[in-house]
Amino acid sequence: MAIFAYGRVSTKDQTTANQKLEIESAGYKVEYWFADEGVSGKMHASQRPQFKSLLVQIRDGETLVVSKLDRLGRDAQDVGSTIKALTARGIEVIVLQLGKMDLGSPAGKLMLAMLAAVAEMERDLLVERTQSGLARAKSEGKILGRPTKTTSEQRAEIMAKYGQGVTISELARQYCISRASILAVAKPAPNQSSDH
Repeated sequence: MAIFAYGRVSTKDQTTANQKLEIESAGYKVEYWFADEGVSGKMHASQRPQFKSLLVQIRDGETLVVSKLDRLGRDAQDVGSTIKALTARGIEVIVLQLGKMDLGSPAGKLMLAMLAAVAEMERDLLVERTQSGLARAKSEGKILGRPTKTTSEQRAEIMAKYGQGVTISELARQYCISRASILAVAKPAPNQSSDH
């Protein structure tokens, strides 16, 4: 049965050559190599052009080798569904990062479940740290969000000129800011202060 291998890098100035070398150095004789270069890891595996081609060409019972787990999907859920679809066809999935473990086996499924749980915990911790950082910054009196593009004096001038009939476009040219910023100052939403 043939050995397929897959690599992916996010930007065009990177190359998948190291991933192929890593797989071959681990003792796998790669007969079919597929690589998505310049393809974001945020894209589902099934939407990546070369991975789609691999799925069409690989036959039931063959082997797929990747260097790292994240090559098989954008998140734990995508990786899980990709592996489930492959193992349902009897395709052995080997991830070098995890050692020689068939991810379709009971031990492999346990490993995937644990990795998914860890990934979810990391996401939750990141959200928690972000929220506590924002709360601390607010308590220290820091102003959050995008800095204002105009001073309070300029905002007063804009409102006065707008009231005198100067157009939004003309004001945008005079103050070198976008029409949207002028509109936010000249016609603020009812519950929004004009601080743009």
